[in-house]
Amino acid sequence: MNPISERSGGTAVSAALNDKFWSSYLDLARQVVIPYQYEALHDRAPGAEPSGAVQNFRIAAKQAEGEFVGWVFQDSDLAKWLEAVGYSLQIRRDPDLERRADELIDLIGAAQQPDGYLNTYFTIKEPGRRWTNLTDCHELYCAGHMIEAAVSYYEATGKDKLLGIMRRMVDHIETVFGPEEGKLKGYDGHQEIELALVKLYTLTQEDRFLKLAAFFINERGQEPNFLRTEWESRGRRGHFNPNLQDRLDVSYFQAHKPVREQSEAAGHAVRAVYMYTAMADLARLTEDGELHRACLRLWHNVTRTQMYITGGIGSTHHGEAFTFDYDLPNDTVYAETCASIGLIFFAQRMLLLEPKSEYADVMERALYNNVLGSMAQDGKHYFYVNPLEVWPQACSHNPGKHHVKSERQAWFGCACCPPNVARLLTSLGRYIYTRRGDTVYVNLYIGSEWSAELGGTNVRIRQQAELPWSGTAAFDIETDSEAVFALALRRPDWSPNLTVLVNGEEIPVSADDFQDGYLLLSRSWRNGDRVEAKLQVEPRLVYADSRVRADAHKAAIQRGPLVYCVESADNGEEISSLLLPRQASFMQRPAEDLPGDALALETQGLRSVTSSSDTDSVSGPLYGTQPPRLEPARLTAVPYYLWGNRGRGEMAVWLTTSHSPI
Repeated sequence: MNPISERSGGTAVSAALNDKFWSSYLDLARQVVIPYQYEALHDRAPGAEPSGAVQNFRIAAKQAEGEFVGWVFQDSDLAKWLEAVGYSLQIRRDPDLERRADELIDLIGAAQQPDGYLNTYFTIKEPGRRWTNLTDCHELYCAGHMIEAAVSYYEATGKDKLLGIMRRMVDHIETVFGPEEGKLKGYDGHQEIELALVKLYTLTQEDRFLKLAAFFINERGQEPNFLRTEWESRGRRGHFNPNLQDRLDVSYFQAHKPVREQSEAAGHAVRAVYMYTAMADLARLTEDGELHRACLRLWHNVTRTQMYITGGIGSTHHGEAFTFDYDLPNDTVYAETCASIGLIFFAQRMLLLEPKSEYADVMERALYNNVLGSMAQDGKHYFYVNPLEVWPQACSHNPGKHHVKSERQAWFGCACCPPNVARLLTSLGRYIYTRRGDTVYVNLYIGSEWSAELGGTNVRIRQQAELPWSGTAAFDIETDSEAVFALALRRPDWSPNLTVLVNGEEIPVSADDFQDGYLLLSRSWRNGDRVEAKLQVEPRLVYADSRVRADAHKAAIQRGPLVYCVESADNGEEISSLLLPRQASFMQRPAEDLPGDALALETQGLRSVTSSSDTDSVSGPLYGTQPPRLEPARLTAVPYYLWGNRGRGEMAVWLTTSHSPI
């Protein structure tokens, strides 16, 4: 089987990474993250909560006895791990890792039921209740993640056992769901199957998979509302809350309207962006303009009114959900790691729909900050929630902030995020470039190389990049013969200017030369040609829209793609008392107590001090009429993605600004 060409729009290019910054994370994923998660899935990781994922498959396959362990969607953790393994094996074959994966695939096959059904929860715990609670129970969600694993593993190894298992599962799903009489006209409460079916279609060229994905998308939100009908049939009882309820909020599942009528992001953030990803896929592959317009409305709502500066989405821990426009609290934020990963998926699909730099800007923002910051540098500890302000005492004692952690954890009972990080990092080479005909778009400045036929001849492009610490990137062109094609360079939103040299000669660039944020260099290329791009990577203050009340009178520090934060490790306690001058001038220095080549930023700031804070006494008045005095304070900021690697302490991204002279 060979992947088909896209019917319309762009195509993703798979590049091999060779990047000083990112290659270390790929090595970490291969050498530490994937092996560690293998142990965690087998319940052998010291200090980690038991997963039960592998044991559940053993029980379902009748190779062990026991009770089902974990969440109803526990199968998906193993699926995402296998998908990450597939991507890792595409980078570098590893016989031992491949053997372990093959053994688990054999186990999955043994757990599959005679009719093709595959789900350990309903095989072990409730065998007579398949497809009776799509709202809560994630059956299609788990199938979707296993389909993605099957595609990834086949692409890496050519082995089709897991692919065959999942084709049988889809065969079964087709007997249950569809518009035909006697079938369920329903969909999963947690989207995922839809984008997975698109991947299966792209690999196999079988239209039935695309049609099934479109059915699930198009059926959502139609009347009579399937989720409400199903809920009524269960006596208004849910899986997670079996008590009687008087209402069901279908907007939580993005089922409050047909998808083409939706314009505001609502409900569970991960579900939403997974759905938007599939919508963008279908809009491109079926040339559906109405679906495309819906994607644009939802993209704008998410990224222009409901996204954190770190690329996090989902403002509340109640339902891990969106709330309303401009509601972006920093200390009670949720910003689940999986939601940012889903936003990256959505951004990439929008780039395939139309080449606009704003999609790559968001993809880059979420990648360098929210996603990368969710994992400790040891590859074994993770944040599920990614806050922009942390006061450890409040996290421990304020029930409204218990979901916010000041230190990364070894594993989670609900461990969706760690394997999601692994599969994104190992597939990073698929996000750097997109191609439309003979135009290659550089979306991310990450050292890499890839080859393809362009302008009628074989072309190899090698990118050398120095982000995030320096803004230099160079592209070496290798061709069998002279070739006419275009190289489109993105000007990031954080770089006011883009300087370009071709074979050492600077190319005049004006604002009119950019098309939707890309500079197109279209010419006849020869072997040995070299393009150099120089971006402005310098510290600057960023301010939020005045409607974001949590950030009123505050600023954040950003340098290149990296958002910075202040920690008590550098600035002492009571970070909230720090003031950042609006005319701050930053000095850059190596952050010697942080890993890699990280740069810290220093500036002269102020600290607000009250007379009672001069002593340790708590007997003084809590309130008074005397204003606090302002004292000079050296302020140090470090990259947000590295926060929390020096022990427990306070952290803040947004700082109150001051017009006062230093």
